Order: sequence, then structure tokens, then C-alpha cells
Amino acid sequence: MENENIYYATGKRKTSIAKTWLKLGSGKITINNKPLDDYFVNENAKNLLSTPLTITEKKEIFDIKINVLGGGIMGQAGAIKHGITKALVLCDPDLRSVLKKAGCLTRDSRIKERKKYGQKGARARFQFSKR
Repeated sequence: MENENIYYATGKRKTSIAKTWLKLGSGKITINNKPLDDYFVNENAKNLLSTPLTITEKKEIFDIKINVLGGGIMGQAGAIKHGITKALVLCDPDLRSVLKKAGCLTRDSRIKERKKYGQKGARARFQFSKR
């Protein structure tokens, strides 16, 4: 769904998926139909998702609409960061090198390791008893 001024990208992190739309505007960020400050109370999450906008100095140029689902607060913030970065690269391919150098384009693929059967957790074992 790409209009003349609307850029769409999907970002992912852990189990979170963020669908991101960038449109020329005044710098308003809406997440799941809520303003940024209402959705994210945590300052670290706000800083994380605005990293690509700060690096490229495009914070006041785009209105951003985001639908995010799954995961926790920081996972969602990471997914949004990834989505915004991909949409910015679609908008202006010259930004790719700057964003890649900052590490924003790389999808952080680390996810929780599954619990194994016969064990307490992914790596933890039940205590061994000799007697």
C-alpha cells in the first residue's frame, strides 16, 4: 500500500510485529490509535523507537501511524524502530548508509530459547541428587 507520500514497512523484534506507515506531516506519532506518550510511559522505549528519526533529523517531517502487536514494551519499541527505519529507507534510499552504520537496519533476531523436556528451563537443570 504505497501512495505518493505514504511509505509502509514492517518491523520485527522478539515476538513483536509493527506495521508502520510514514506520511509527510508535522511529526505526530500514533501507536495503536493512541499518542506516543499515552502508549509508552517508559522513556527508554520512546528513545529507542525515535532513534532512526533522530539520526536522520526527520523527527518533525513525518506523521507516523503504527499498529503493533505481541511481545512486551521493549520488544514492541524495537519492532517499531525497525519498521520506521525500513520505511525511511523506502522514502529516501540515501539514508541507508547512515542508518546501517547506526545499526538500525539490522533485525535483532534474538528470541527466547524454548524450555526442553525433562529440564527446569531452557538451560537450567533440576538439582542432581547422588543419594
